[in-house]
Amino acid sequence: MAPRSRVVAEGILLVGQSGGPTAVINSSLAGVLYEAARQPAVRAVYGLHHGIEGLLAEQWQPLDGRDPRLLRRLRATPSAALGSARHRLRDAEIERALAVLRRHTVRFLLLIGGNDSADTLERLHRAAAAAGYPLAAVAVPKTIDNDLVATDHCPGYGSIARYIAVATAEAVLDTAAMRRTDPIKLVEVMGRYAGWVAAAATLAPLPPGVPPPLVYLPERPVPAEQILAEIEAAYRAHGHALVVLSENQPEPAAGGPRVLGAGETPEWVDPFGHPYYPSPAAYLCRRIRAELGLRARYDKPGTLQRTARALVSRVDEREAFAVGRAAVRAAVRGQGGHMVTLVRRGDAPYRVGTGLAPLAAVANQHRPLPPEFLGPDARVATTPAFAAYLRPLLGDPLPGYTALL
Repeated sequence: MAPRSRVVAEGILLVGQSGGPTAVINSSLAGVLYEAARQPAVRAVYGLHHGIEGLLAEQWQPLDGRDPRLLRRLRATPSAALGSARHRLRDAEIERALAVLRRHTVRFLLLIGGNDSADTLERLHRAAAAAGYPLAAVAVPKTIDNDLVATDHCPGYGSIARYIAVATAEAVLDTAAMRRTDPIKLVEVMGRYAGWVAAAATLAPLPPGVPPPLVYLPERPVPAEQILAEIEAAYRAHGHALVVLSENQPEPAAGGPRVLGAGETPEWVDPFGHPYYPSPAAYLCRRIRAELGLRARYDKPGTLQRTARALVSRVDEREAFAVGRAAVRAAVRGQGGHMVTLVRRGDAPYRVGTGLAPLAAVANQHRPLPPEFLGPDARVATTPAFAAYLRPLLGDPLPGYTALL
């Protein structure tokens, strides 16, 4: 059931961007501007510089959704045009933020981000309600991790999945060509503790007869020794092997799984408590060289994979624009305290709409790959159900390649 609408006084709309940028986050911003220009309750729109930090510092700029050139440029620009941040509001800062919102008659606050942004908005929503201040705070979903609950998928995921699928196929072909000098290659992708990004490698458009990659997912911890054995077996069978794994790929350990080769202590922990560990791909490369006597290299696309505009999914871009528009409509209807969701309504043909989920149900939660998407092992890492889920999100057909060896 949709949340009940109520009348909200007119006022200013603030919009910001948070967390890791994507190839389509600015399309959501364009959607916000486009819809806000059509809503009489929105007197003006201002963009926050660097997310919630810009709100606290009162650093924002006017934005005009009636400028078609600006909207076109935003929809074609990767990364966060307004600047992003990973700032977790302290309790004292919530009061400061509310004071700023009151002073400028801000009635609508939108953040384009993931579950950390949902946490920020949920806390502001509760504080405003307790203070009797009419603020409609709405989250616009965004994350390449695709781990937000209550939504079928997340804007940003379709584009990084397309990038990973194509890059994996090309890495396999490169490794096959260079098998006599560099027979083993590992590709370490983003995704924290959910395997949505790594799983996209299972849809790599490989030519017939070319062996698929070994894909390891965080949802199924695998001992390093097993990975080494499977790499060696693939090398013996084909003369080369390509491995895809997550940046936080775990292995079983006493006391619970831990990141491969990382020990107990992360290199860094961000303000929301997310740990960052040394590279598991680098660790495996060292062991492959030492224990298997094979030359191994690893590629780590890093931030390149999440903002690769050349491989953007056109479906992803359109949906990012749509959730921005939907967030404005929800805000002016007085449906604050919610995140916009994507609701899949069909696969043949693919159809999707928008809905709303309470911020409290989204904040600080994450969604791993469900069991029905997980294959039995690294050789069959995902199921046909996962392929059916992901294919529409990739947009245009993937490129076709050939092999002569």
